[in-house]
Formats: sequence, structure tokens, C-alpha cells
Amino acid sequence: MAGKSPWGSAPGGDDNDGAGPDGGATPPPVSEGGSKPRNPWLPGGEENASGPRKAANIEDLFKHRQARMGGGGGGGFPRMPQAPGGKSWTPLILIGVVALWLLISGVHQIGPKEEGLVTTAGRYSRTMGPGLKFTLPWPIQNVEIEDVTSIRTDTIPEGEAEKLMLTGDQNLVDLSYIVRWNIKDLKKYTFQIDNPDQTVKEVAEAAMRASIAEVTLDDALSGSGRAQVEQAVRSRMQAFLDAYGAGVAVQGVEIKKADPPTAVVDAFREVLAAQQDAQSDINRARAWAEQVTARAEGEATAFNKVYDEYRLAPEVTKRRMYYETMERVLKQTDKTIIEADGVVPYLPLPEVRRKNSSSSSEGDQ
Repeated sequence: MAGKSPWGSAPGGDDNDGAGPDGGATPPPVSEGGSKPRNPWLPGGEENASGPRKAANIEDLFKHRQARMGGGGGGGFPRMPQAPGGKSWTPLILIGVVALWLLISGVHQIGPKEEGLVTTAGRYSRTMGPGLKFTLPWPIQNVEIEDVTSIRTDTIPEGEAEKLMLTGDQNLVDLSYIVRWNIKDLKKYTFQIDNPDQTVKEVAEAAMRASIAEVTLDDALSGSGRAQVEQAVRSRMQAFLDAYGAGVAVQGVEIKKADPPTAVVDAFREVLAAQQDAQSDINRARAWAEQVTARAEGEATAFNKVYDEYRLAPEVTKRRMYYETMERVLKQTDKTIIEADGVVPYLPLPEVRRKNSSSSSEGDQ
């Protein structure tokens, strides 16, 4: 079933739903004196009575759309919805924006490890502690919140860079160390010096160079020497920063690495090895000397005891000493016993003993 043609019926023709000879929908013919077909893009009822209708353009389309939305025939943006009673929502919206601005810029939550620095028109006003705090809104007052309790750590030098310093005995040492610090006065830390973080690093390097110049290379490399240098660096750093009014508290300094320069590290290791060998020889010599000294002292003590006995009984002591000496001497020599009257004219005891010992060892095998 074919619908009505959107172009309307032909002038003077009957309404046959625009059906052509073949039953299809075809636009009606337009005569020179007749009117054009109705424009489907124009709203209903807008007919040009004085003459032929003009084609709709984009401005007409927006014009009629704004008229339907309540914007009037003069164009412009759609009107805002009205509050109950016919009033405008604009004052309420402005009040809400102002309240939100006051809440965001005037209320501050400061953590337990933090402090807030308040400035009024760029000038320091006060320092706020932890808790919920209130200030005038921005830009009248501004608040900078900073962590003043947590320990900050700086590693000098950063990465694997080499940091050479001169020791007291004119040797170079490659040092890497860690500085731990925190903020003790937020006002001084913010306003007294420019770039306080970089200032802490520079002060640490100056204090380390001054402390290393007071010790030898061996002290810088040893554990006890390191502890001495770390304490000296911490004291120097705190004195410098207090003189600057930096508002920083140095908590500690730790030397991570103390090595000879990379260019001479092989030669330095050889020197250390030679020093260790020399120290080992010295220790062995000292041990041998102590043993000899102890043995000599023991012999001297024994002689004193014999001398005391000799003074009490000289003849008996002489005979005992003679027997002991002969026993000690003859123990290390071969002995032959010759007995008179031809019974046993010759008895080689050492040979007999050796023969018996060799035969017994063969039997064991």
C-alpha cells in the first residue's frame, strides 16, 4: 500500500496518492503558472502567499528549532531553567562557587609529620602544626605544607661517579658517603637560603674534604678511622648550617666506600699485599722471640734452683749433675760393653737393638 507523496497533489488533479500509470509514486508535474510542491523541511503553515515558496536554508532551520525550545525569534542561547517561583538559579550557583572556593583554599589538613607555612600577600605570617587548620582563602593567604620529621637522605656522589679527596699524608682516596638530615625550622629552611637541598650537599662535601685532610690514608680506609671522620663531618656540617641559618638538623654521616683511585688500584693492592706479608713475618719473628725468651727464662729459673741446692750440699749436687750430664750425652751414642775374664768379651747393644727392631717390623709387615 503506497502512502501519500510528500510533494502533495498536482494542481487541478485528483488525489490519487501520487500514483503514476504504473501504480508507483511519482512526483506531480509542475506547470509554469502553478505553485511548487510543498517543501518538507519547512514547518507546517508557512506558505508564501505572495509568490512561490523559497528553499529553506540553515539559518531558518536553527531559527525554528530555537523557537520550539523557547528561545524566541531573536536567536541566542537557550534560556536557563528557572527556580521555583520564577526566580533565577544564578545567585544560588554563585553562592555555591564561593563556598566551594572558601572550603578548598581556606581549610587545610596537616599530617602528624608535617608543618604548614602561612604567607599573607607573599609575606611570612605563621607556622601551623599538625591538625585541621583554617586560613583566609587564596590569594589572600597561601599555605605550603612540608614534611619536617622524616629523615632525608643524600648520597654523594650520585651513581657510580668518582669523588677523589686528599688525605693528610698526601694520598688520594675515592670516597662515597651518605648524609641524613631533616628540617628543624621550617621558616628558616624556606626563607633564609636559596635552594637549601643543594646547600646541604655542598656543605657536606666541604666538611668531608676538611675532615679527610686531617687523617692519613690508612685511617681513612680503616674502620676506626672512618668513625672518627664521620663524627668530624657531622659536627662541621651542623656548625656551617647553623651559621647560615638553614634550619636543618644533620642526623648522621656514613661512609659507604673508601677506595684508592681507579687508575692505581692494582698497584695499591700489590702494596697492601706486600705490607700484609711483611706484617706476617714480623708477627712470626715476635712469636719466635717470645718462645726463646720464655725458654731462657725457664732455664734461668731451673739454674737458680740447682744453685740453691748446690749451696746446701755441694758434693751431692756435683755428683748428681755429673750423672745427669753423662746420661744425656751417652744416650745419643752407640755403647759397647766389654766384660773381663772372657765370658762375654763383646756385647754390641746398639746393633742388637737395631736388629731386633728391624726383625719385628718385618714380622709385622
